[in-house]
Amino acid sequence: MHGFSAPTPFARSWGCVAMAELGGRRPRSVAILGGGVIGGGWAARFLLNGVDVRLFDPDPEAARKVGAMLDNARRALPKLTLAPLPAEGGLTLAASLEEAVEGSDFVQESAPEREEVKRALLAAACRAAHPDVVFASSTSGLLPSRLQADMAHPQRLVVGHPFNPVYLLPLVEVCGGERTAPETLERAAAVYGSVGMWPLVLRHEIPGFVADRLLEALWREALHMVEAGEATVEEIDLSITDGPGLRWALQGPMLTFHLAGGQGGMAHMLDHFGPSLLSPWTRLDAPELTPELRDAVVEGCEREADGRSIDDLVAERDRGVIAILRALGRA
Repeated sequence: MHGFSAPTPFARSWGCVAMAELGGRRPRSVAILGGGVIGGGWAARFLLNGVDVRLFDPDPEAARKVGAMLDNARRALPKLTLAPLPAEGGLTLAASLEEAVEGSDFVQESAPEREEVKRALLAAACRAAHPDVVFASSTSGLLPSRLQADMAHPQRLVVGHPFNPVYLLPLVEVCGGERTAPETLERAAAVYGSVGMWPLVLRHEIPGFVADRLLEALWREALHMVEAGEATVEEIDLSITDGPGLRWALQGPMLTFHLAGGQGGMAHMLDHFGPSLLSPWTRLDAPELTPELRDAVVEGCEREADGRSIDDLVAERDRGVIAILRALGRA
């Protein structure tokens, strides 16, 4: 499952399953458990790739929220390609999780990020589904070994951690637990590849997986800088969007540092700047989230939004992501 080269214009090796290896295995019907930002994004991703979706969420506002997410995806996704999208799948709002998983080929759990909630939901859904169905959790940090502990068939659970907006961003981290069968990882990666995603299959189960481990480090340092009055919310965002963020869309942080070393590459960077890693530039421990810090961050975001609503910002974000993906030839 490791070491395939992703066929992009930059021939990057993602350590993931190549798209060519995943074609032709699109599920007919997928159950989505949870219809929030992530669950709704999953529903849109599958529906617009021609897959029927059965969604269960006890929230009385679930239909409206998922409908709004689907409208966003319908506006955005067709702009990624000149080729016509397949006929849209059918959406069914299930009255129970049993109804959602019955007859489904794949189950994507996207409940709130609380271990006891996810464990209970996965255990109940596992009892109701066919024994061969693969389950995936959208958790951003909970370990699959703990999530599968109460399941009747723990070998068929993986983490399938996406990134918002799920209907546009292609990366999904796939991680198995102690009792996950190797073929379950392969089957999950194939499902994700069939709807245009890039599955990054992790070699080891680690808290926070890969991307969120990196994002958390940046997030903690940003909070420290706001708390200490060293930078505002707007300055922190600008330092990324107009600086390294532009490079990261092309090449990740490691390759960026490799190029920063000139002809000596990463070896020069480590030999020359390695000693500075011991300098106390960053604070890896999270700051105390005091009311003052919370208010400062919230007020900073409101100033940066400058009157734009959440819907306005979502549309702006989607237009930008589409432009970047198309410019990079990854649409």
